[in-house]
Amino acid sequence: MIASLITPLITPLPTHADPLPSGTGFLSEDLQARQADEAANPGMLWVDEGARLWQSPQGATGASCASCHGDATTSMRGIATRYPAVDATSGALLNLEDRINLCRTRHQKAEPYPYESDPLLGLTAYVARQSLGLPMDVETGGAAAPFYAAGEAFFHRRQGQLNLSCAQCHDDNAGRSLRGDTISHGLGNGYPAYRLEWQSLGSLQRRLRSCSFGVRAVQFDYGSPDYLALELYLAKRAQGVAIETPAIRR
Repeated sequence: MIASLITPLITPLPTHADPLPSGTGFLSEDLQARQADEAANPGMLWVDEGARLWQSPQGATGASCASCHGDATTSMRGIATRYPAVDATSGALLNLEDRINLCRTRHQKAEPYPYESDPLLGLTAYVARQSLGLPMDVETGGAAAPFYAAGEAFFHRRQGQLNLSCAQCHDDNAGRSLRGDTISHGLGNGYPAYRLEWQSLGSLQRRLRSCSFGVRAVQFDYGSPDYLALELYLAKRAQGVAIETPAIRR
């Protein structure tokens, strides 16, 4: 049934380039221009809120992010290219949202922000924005190796009532049309991203849950080990691809 809905584009895009092409290349010229224009990109509203929160005292310590990290334009440059990453203290795999919340609980003595809350989206987008244009370069060896293997297995495992794997869409049919949209390679280099279908900024975890729903599979909780491992695998697929946060996606 799904196969009958997938049709080739008039000009098929490459599916095995190294590095893989960003999802931005599948957008119309108009949407690409909106993404590149800070005044027209709606995701910049969250970046601006993140900039405000960066300077805002939080928690029992009354410390702000800037109290420890100073000017984000220098201290956070390149940080987003390396996430998800393993936390040396706990041994847990953390994405950028988790790292921000860990800083809140450890150093600000504040409650963690909920996933998909505007403050967490804003701070994540603001931090990631400081790496705009830098290539993704996550670590998948050492302590990260078992997480990466789990993410790779997830990507290739058939799931749900439609019995589809991530690879069947994002490898086998990347660059083809599905119900008026174009299937990308599933890279997360633009997240948090402003998706037109959401009319809002959203995390990569939200997108993964949408994919699970699309194939009628189990939707894991935000921050679940399954989605974190998959995030790491997708980040490695994006090796060498530039950070575009906040990207615009359909």
